[in-house]
Amino acid sequence: MANLIIPTKALSRFMQLLDGSFPSGTFVHSFGLEPHVVLGKVTNISDLELYFDCLIEDQYLKLEFAFALRCFDLLAQGKLKELITEENKFSAMLSFEFAQASETIGHNYLKHIHHNVMNSVVKEFFDAIIQHQSIGNEIAVLSAYAVEMKLDCPSFLLLWSKKNLINIAGAVLKISRIKPSDVQKLLFKYDDKLCQHISNYLDNEEVNSIMNFNPLFEQVIYQHLDLEPKLFMT
Repeated sequence: MANLIIPTKALSRFMQLLDGSFPSGTFVHSFGLEPHVVLGKVTNISDLELYFDCLIEDQYLKLEFAFALRCFDLLAQGKLKELITEENKFSAMLSFEFAQASETIGHNYLKHIHHNVMNSVVKEFFDAIIQHQSIGNEIAVLSAYAVEMKLDCPSFLLLWSKKNLINIAGAVLKISRIKPSDVQKLLFKYDDKLCQHISNYLDNEEVNSIMNFNPLFEQVIYQHLDLEPKLFMT
């Protein structure tokens, strides 16, 4: 991946928005790690690295990254109606509870960032969310704000995914016996890994399809007594 030059103000804003310890809209969630720990699937740092790899390769690259890239493209083309349609499709692929959480987070972010938006398409999109004409999930809202702040898609994907890994790592320290120092080393390792994943993803001409299936995640969910599998809910 080419060296990224991130606008200073955009970096500052996204550092605050994506800070999991600050109540700006995000939430602390293990993203399926807890049942993995309970069932003995993740017991050491190597298991955690495998979990992170599966999360990135089987979910982010096929769902959130693909959707964020579409958001950037449609905003650049000024195609607001198509963006709203894509957001509806994206939300329909999530479990009901996760879709609700994503919408809540997106609306909480929007309360902080919708003022004084200069990009006309982003402003129309934010207005559509406020007027309940669009869902306003987390990825759509943050992608639109990244466009407003002139942050490119690779930079946004890197910041967003690293934020999630950091939040998951926070959960690791509470629910497992993995050493904090080992977790910290692993997180630093993912700076290069994420950049490579994002670079390979954006260079791939076959990234248009959106899927939502994480084999490792699904395997554990189907064994769990309480958690629902990720199925279409109508």
